This record gives sequence, structure tokens and C-alpha cells, in this order.
Amino acid sequence: MAASRRVTLFLLTFVLFCAAASFADEISIRDEINQLKERIAALEKKVSDQDKYIAAQDSKVQSQQQTISSYESKFSQFEEKLKRVPGEPMKLMEGIELGAGATFIVQGTNNVNYDGDGQTLKKDRTDGSYSADITLAKEFKEVDGRAFLHLEAGQGAGLEDNLTLYSNVNRDAGDSESRVEVTELWYEQSLFKDKVALTFGKLDPTAYFDQNEVANDETTQFLGRIFRNSPTVEFPDNNAGIRLAYLPAEWLELGYGMFNAKSGWEKIGDNLFNIGQVTFKANFLNLPGSYRFYGWANNANHEKWSQYSDAEHDKGLAYGFGLSFDQKANDIVTLFVRYGWQNPKVYNPDIKTAAGDYTYSLEQSWSAGFQVEGKPWGREKDVFAFAVGQVMPSDDYKKAKGLSAKTEGHLETYYKIHVNDHLSISPDFQYIWNPFGKDVAGDTDPIFVGGMRAQVDF
Repeated sequence: MAASRRVTLFLLTFVLFCAAASFADEISIRDEINQLKERIAALEKKVSDQDKYIAAQDSKVQSQQQTISSYESKFSQFEEKLKRVPGEPMKLMEGIELGAGATFIVQGTNNVNYDGDGQTLKKDRTDGSYSADITLAKEFKEVDGRAFLHLEAGQGAGLEDNLTLYSNVNRDAGDSESRVEVTELWYEQSLFKDKVALTFGKLDPTAYFDQNEVANDETTQFLGRIFRNSPTVEFPDNNAGIRLAYLPAEWLELGYGMFNAKSGWEKIGDNLFNIGQVTFKANFLNLPGSYRFYGWANNANHEKWSQYSDAEHDKGLAYGFGLSFDQKANDIVTLFVRYGWQNPKVYNPDIKTAAGDYTYSLEQSWSAGFQVEGKPWGREKDVFAFAVGQVMPSDDYKKAKGLSAKTEGHLETYYKIHVNDHLSISPDFQYIWNPFGKDVAGDTDPIFVGGMRAQVDF
């Protein structure tokens, strides 16, 4: 009996001990679970904070990428504006164009036919000249307007003050003693959906009248004056003027200009140069061409040759007409012809030869020639050109002065070598026969002029 109680007590004690141990283990597990929950909550909070931080960084990165893209776009646009056709104005910003260039010319002759200023007839001589140009243009697209400024400086008269000719040999020479001068300053307004253009300010008349595709630019084409514009047109120097253009059709342009006929801006309107031009734009066999016909009048101080020896002179009127054609013959050859006539009975006492200070007047002039691009011989940007022409003095001038006044002939050829997109070099050769109508005493020989021109485009 006693033994049975001991066994029972032992078993009860064992069961209670196991229950206590089991309860203790349960409490320990619960504590661990709670600790794990706290750690998980802490980790979840950290992950949440990291997600918020990453999202904020992503937003900043996207914003920076947008800023970078904006700068790249602006840089690309600026870079695109810097890329331009060589010689064309550079677009600085919307609507503004800047252009700059320089022309250097050296010419030599075998026959100086002016013996003034200590010179000797029939001597060799070599002279040079340079010119520099800066242009600034601004478009006002909102009103269809445009403003233009042309600054120019130069030095050296070249051979022009050593040769007595009806038409001289270096149209680019203009000695301003390196002073910067405003040669053009104007505003142009387009009207009626670009059918009409009105331009006013300080204008260059030759920019709008007697133009030519291959014989109108002394910096890249012919140097001789006879091949730049007709010598029979009394174009005034760049001066106050107004020009009106009307384009009723793609193939037709009507132009009119009125300019101050004398230098300076005093008494504008007292002496006027008026000119009108009709231009037909052809397209024969898909080959472009322009055919210009013009007439002009100049009421500046002109006198009559019939009264040359008289003490008093009646005022005369200078007027004339002319034409200037250029036509593509194929994709590399362009032909040109130019003709002019003016009233032979009057003369302008202010127009004299560059050398010798002789008064004269012309009646007719003509010129013709061609330009060939260098594609056939593998030099696509090179140009070869040739021209010939004659200047006929007035018969009234011949009679009034008792001179020979023969027809002066000109021949010129050049080859423009494209060195790179900013430099071209042009050997140029001219031959003049019957210089100044063979009326230079002691020197009636022909004149040969050889030269070199360098054109730099910034």
C-alpha cells in the first residue's frame, strides 16, 4: 500500500514537472515570435524608407535627364546653326545672320600708260589692294521685314590710278585708308504675301539692277569693271535711295529704283538717278536663266558736248538703256551677255579717268562670256571663266575734243581654285587693246595685266 502511494506520488510529480517545462517552453517561443515580429516590422519600415528614397532619387534623375535633354537639344540647334554653306552668313540666333570676308588682290602690268605723279610711260608696275566686309542681317518674321547692315574697309587703289582707261581693271579697289565705312544700311518690307518688296535706306543700286549670275561679283568672279556692270550706266555711289519690286508671277519681276545721284545726303531730290528693270526668269529644258531689260535717267549736272568750248553750258539729261542675260547651257556651263547704250550728246564733268583726270563719255558697251564649273576634271568647286567686251566712246566727245576715240577692247579670264571651304585663290589675266581710245600721248600700246586674288570667307 505504501509502495503504491510512492509510485502515484512520483508519477504526479513527473507529470507536473513536464507540464511546467512545457509551459515554460511555450512562453519562450511566444517571446521569440514577438521578437521576430518586431524585427520584421523594423525591416519592413527600413524597406519602405528605402523605397521612398529610391523613388525620390528616381524623380531627381528623371528631372536631371530632362534638363540634360533640353541642353542637348539647345546645343544641337546651336551646332546646326553653326553649320552653313561656306561663304553664307552664319545664323547667330533666330533671324540674325552674320557674314564676314576679305579679298586680297595683287596685279602687275607691262605698260603703265599714265606719266603723272612721277611715273614713267611703258614701265612695269605691280600694286595691291585689299577689302574687308562685315554684314549683319535681321529678319522680322512676324511682320515680314528685314534689316541689313554692311560695313567695309579697304586700302590700296591697285593699278587703277596708274592706267588711263575707259573701263579699269580692279572693281574691288577702293582706298578707304583702312577706315571702316557703312556702305549699306537699309530696311526691306514685304507686302501682299511677298508679291511686293519695298526697300529704303543707303542702297547699292547695282545689287538690284543690271545684275548677272556669273558677271556681277568682283570678289569671286571677273575683276574688270566692264564685266561687273555696264560702263554706260551712270550708277551713283551707294547712297540714299528707295527700291520697289513687284513679282506678279514666278517668271516675271518688275523693279524700280530712285537714288540720290550725287554723293552725300544733302539736298536729296535735287539730283536723282531713276531706273526701271523687267526681268524674265526662264527655264528652258529645266535650265534656269534670267533676261533683264532696263532703262535709266540721271538729271545730275550734265553738260552738252556741243557747248564744250563755250563759256556757259545748258544743262543736259543723261539717259540710256541696257540688257543683261545669263543662261545655263548645261549643269556646269553658264553663258552671259550684257549690252548698254547712253545719250552720247552729254557728259558729266564729275566723271573722270582714275589716272590723268580726263573728262570723257561713252555711247555703247557690250560684253559676253561663260563660266565652267570644274566637275569634268574632278574639281567640282573650281571655276574657269572667260569674257570679252568693248567700250565705245561718244562720237560727240570725239568731235568736241578732236580725238581718235577708238573702241577700247577688253579680254579677261580667271581660274578660281577652291582650296577649302574658307579660302579660294584665283589667277586672273586681262588684255586691253586701244586703251583710252589710243588717246594717251606717247603710249598707244596694248596693256597686259596679270594678277592673283585670294578670297577668305569667315
